[in-house]
Amino acid sequence: MKEVFDFLRRLGENNNREWFAEHKEEYMKVKKKVDAVAQELIDLVATIDPRAARFSPKDVTYRIYRDTRFSTNKLPYKTHIGIFVCPPLGKKSLLSGYYLHIEPGNSFIGGGNYGLPGPLLKALRRDIYDNIDEYIGIVESPEFKKYFSYVGEERLKMAPAGFDKDWKYIDYLKPKDFSVWHRLTDRQLSSAKGIRNLLPALVQAKRLNDFINFTIEENPDLMNLRHENRR
Repeated sequence: MKEVFDFLRRLGENNNREWFAEHKEEYMKVKKKVDAVAQELIDLVATIDPRAARFSPKDVTYRIYRDTRFSTNKLPYKTHIGIFVCPPLGKKSLLSGYYLHIEPGNSFIGGGNYGLPGPLLKALRRDIYDNIDEYIGIVESPEFKKYFSYVGEERLKMAPAGFDKDWKYIDYLKPKDFSVWHRLTDRQLSSAKGIRNLLPALVQAKRLNDFINFTIEENPDLMNLRHENRR
């Protein structure tokens, strides 16, 4: 993994097509290492969800080339590696999965979901409301909190529309996304068992994924909606 971090670090300092072209051979070697990491993550996820075994590295990794067409940021390359194992439908589906972000000084393993289209987000909040004891049993359990201290990166200031603002558990409905993440150091990921050591976090992420995916799969009429922000 050290070679991956070193390349990404230098790419961040030289994010232009000329430098990348000069180091294309090095990038291809890095890509092989990333594919090996992706396969290791696939195999690990498959131990808790056998449906992941159908994927290959190309199914779960994202391109390093940025789409700059609609962005003010015109830098041509990402300076991180994204690997998303999302059984059974793959990384473009609306379902929750397992995301590994590799970036010098900013790596993490994540689960849950973000950027859900409005109708599904409303349905998820309704399911949390209707099954609050089950949901609290997941996100407040010591095993879960060991890796994921809170759910959602951004929160509503007020109660979401359609829910009583005085409900005692209203804060559980306020996240704008229902994602979780656990920070990883470069050293952790670079160790011999770096990926295998992620299994306990993946087991806990699966508990939240299963809850969210139940809602999504219960609304097949909404499954074809466009994801608002998939990496």
